[in-house]
Amino acid sequence: MPIYEYELCDGTCAICGGKFTLRRPLSAPALTKCPLCKKPVRRVFSSFNTPQLTKPLSLSDAKKAGFTVLKRLGKGEYERQ
Repeated sequence: MPIYEYELCDGTCAICGGKFTLRRPLSAPALTKCPLCKKPVRRVFSSFNTPQLTKPLSLSDAKKAGFTVLKRLGKGEYERQ
């Protein structure tokens, strides 16, 4: 289920804080009023977070992370680095 962010159309609210997030199914109708204070709301477009690599991974980074690094010697033959 996606997470939707909403904010009040006008003013603020002590109950909901003026902004809130809800997990709603895609088939659910659009939310027009806050479920707590019943004031009109609008959906806010939000960004999503993706992991970013700042540098390419090296063999030492992989070993530090606990991975076993293997080097291919031939067909079906590998050597631990």
